Amino acid sequence: MLDIPSSARGKSAYDVAHEAVMEAGRLLVRGYGETKQISFKGRGNVVTNLDLEVEASVIQLLLQEYPDFGILSEEREAIPGKGEYTWILDPLDGTRNFASGNPFFSVNIGLVRGNEVVLGLTYDPLREELFHAIKGQGAFVNGSPISVSKQDSVQASVLALDMGYSEELARKACEMLIFLWPGMQTTRIMGSAALGLAYAATSRVDLYFHHFLAPWDLVSGILLVQEAGGVITQGNGGPVSPWSRSVIASSKAIHADFLRRTEGCEWRKAIIEE
Repeated sequence: MLDIPSSARGKSAYDVAHEAVMEAGRLLVRGYGETKQISFKGRGNVVTNLDLEVEASVIQLLLQEYPDFGILSEEREAIPGKGEYTWILDPLDGTRNFASGNPFFSVNIGLVRGNEVVLGLTYDPLREELFHAIKGQGAFVNGSPISVSKQDSVQASVLALDMGYSEELARKACEMLIFLWPGMQTTRIMGSAALGLAYAATSRVDLYFHHFLAPWDLVSGILLVQEAGGVITQGNGGPVSPWSRSVIASSKAIHADFLRRTEGCEWRKAIIEE
């Protein structure tokens, strides 16, 4: 059983995280479609004024409710905690989509105890879809249980990925898809790693992989996939943690088939050498 402490106002950690993502979603919907202040952290890696506004709002709420928990967020320096729990936050995953007016982005919040993810929420505010998982209690979208794909092979699967900010690994990922083609149904580039993992957890895509992740991209998805009955590993097939840089997420059968079929591919070898 989980023994996460109640908040300063007597709320559960899930209720606090739920309040945070709902408020973040409200701010994002309000700002979606408006002119945004955009700056660049690298080629294709953008940040908007909404990232910063949402982040500030969520951090304030989390600190009020759990002043002793640490906070790790994408756009600010980490706030050290006094105990074993840390919130990991992405105020806007899919910023490039958001800035371009593409309606596919999310808010991502997870709670970790050491290296173990115990709570994860990914919220798509435009579709009003909340994916959540609590350690040992299953995975859900808007309260309904979800599960990973029932397919049993790459041949029968839709494979999803994102390009990330490593040009070399992105090129190798594209080469791997060419190597697999036409031995799969099709492929999708998502634009939000958090939603890509959530979609793998609910079998909207059969497998998701990525090679350039940060903890705030990955934290909720780890638990969503695991609690939905799936397998999630690093790109080399090794154990995953919130600090992993690469990921493969799917059902047990598809995951094993993907590893078998991509053995020797440059993307897999590059991940192993990282």
